Amino acid sequence: MRAQEGFVKGAAATGMIATVALSTLAAETNGGALSIPGAVVTGGDAPRIQFATPIYDFGRVKSGDVVKHTYVFTNVGGAMLQVSNVQVSCGCTTAGEWSRQVEPGKTGNIPIQFNSASFNGQVGKAITVTCNDTNQPAVVLQMKGTMWKPVDITPQFAVLNVTAEAASTSTTVRILNNEEAPLALSAPASSSPAFAAELRTNQPGKEFQLIIKTVPPLPAGNAQGQVTMKASSTNMPVINVSVWANVQPVITVMPPQIGLGAAPLANATAAMVSIRNNGTNTLALSEPAIQSFSSKTISPARRSPPRPELRKQTRR
Repeated sequence: MRAQEGFVKGAAATGMIATVALSTLAAETNGGALSIPGAVVTGGDAPRIQFATPIYDFGRVKSGDVVKHTYVFTNVGGAMLQVSNVQVSCGCTTAGEWSRQVEPGKTGNIPIQFNSASFNGQVGKAITVTCNDTNQPAVVLQMKGTMWKPVDITPQFAVLNVTAEAASTSTTVRILNNEEAPLALSAPASSSPAFAAELRTNQPGKEFQLIIKTVPPLPAGNAQGQVTMKASSTNMPVINVSVWANVQPVITVMPPQIGLGAAPLANATAAMVSIRNNGTNTLALSEPAIQSFSSKTISPARRSPPRPELRKQTRR
């Protein structure tokens, strides 16, 4: 009992010495650097990069909003860290002015901005950071989340293929309301007389069908227009659907012109011309003939060109 009391008294009397001894032991354990909770411990002679959050999940964001985030990194090495490049995966993502040189124990920033326009559903973007850390010279950061639209329009760009003699053709655009409030749409209006549109309701306030038709007669070539509707949604007060019609001629000749070299030709030349019937009626062709030329422009030896041959191919 007396021995125990003596030990306690001795320990109390030498409390200062015991504390110093423990601190010295901690310093030796960490190679001479005292470990303090919450502090960044650097070591070695090389730079080392460490990101606080290499993956950023921005959650659920409305399509069209701009997502901004700043990645924070620390130089946990013992030499100057140099960030030489920040490469984004596409044009919708941009990098701001980042910290290019970071001393040991200090932190740096890499601001990233993502434009979510035209994106829908789950989205993932990659950002590659290049630095002078020999252990990881290229670090890939991630930005991910889910984009949603108040009103889904599928497809947003309607394309119709039609021949010049066809009466009409149509396509269907699906309109889906993703908001809780019911959606009301006005009657559709077309910016071009080549198109007409009709709105049909599949589920009141929730789902609609937009029927877009061509209005003949249509000239050969391309016709463009836009169908517009007013909507009760505050997030999307106007709905626009772009329309494109590819109007094919009834008969297509490819190539429309044959080019020959300078006369006189050393060898006989053969050329293939394709004639395609895009219409609904049967096409009948006469035997091919070559238009005669004046003797002033063609030598007597070449006044009788070879007879052209017409071959019929089955259209698939």
